[in-house]
Amino acid sequence: MAPTAPPVTVPLPRAPIGGPAAEATGAADAPADWYARVLGWPVTAGPPAQLVTGVRFDVLELPADAGAAVLHGPCRDLTGPVALMGRRMRFLVAPGSADELEGLLDWLEWGGVALDLAALGAGGRITAPTPPGHLVGPGEGPRGAAVWLRPPEQGCEASLPALPAAGRGSGPGRGGDAAGPGLVRLVAAAATECHRARLRTASAHRIGTAVPTGGQPRFS
Repeated sequence: MAPTAPPVTVPLPRAPIGGPAAEATGAADAPADWYARVLGWPVTAGPPAQLVTGVRFDVLELPADAGAAVLHGPCRDLTGPVALMGRRMRFLVAPGSADELEGLLDWLEWGGVALDLAALGAGGRITAPTPPGHLVGPGEGPRGAAVWLRPPEQGCEASLPALPAAGRGSGPGRGGDAAGPGLVRLVAAAATECHRARLRTASAHRIGTAVPTGGQPRFS
């Protein structure tokens, strides 16, 4: 039987950011203001607000079911923030990681394999998830909106998955990061789970099982 990805719990929003003052200055700018003011991340005002990649972080993006398996598998101790938008999961990784993805996949012997795995680096944008603690009002959180599964904190960039520093190993993944799992470890897990997800989909089509093609996956 093909393995199934474990469920992911999507956190519910709690209290509003900024209180009445933020409401008075325009709730539509609250997410962009929070990212710029609290985290110091480059962001473009919305709606929707967009986080700029390639400066403070890059993004590794994969299907949500594959991402859920990564979160509950060998990389469950991952310290970097993780976001969900629709049927795509986004892992924040160190700046410059997007340029390393193709080479890492080749080194891990995944080169040439069709994987629904992508990376966003310099010049990229992702929709800013609702900031932690921001109260989502009626009509502000449409189905498939971006949310944090593991929210960012001040200084989290220091522990983002990255390649080992020079002199800490003879190849990718050797002598991994002291602050958390290395980029090679994450990419290896992501590639494996993307391949498994592709095999599950192909198997479902062969036996005539309906496979969802749109909307947001159900997490519990």
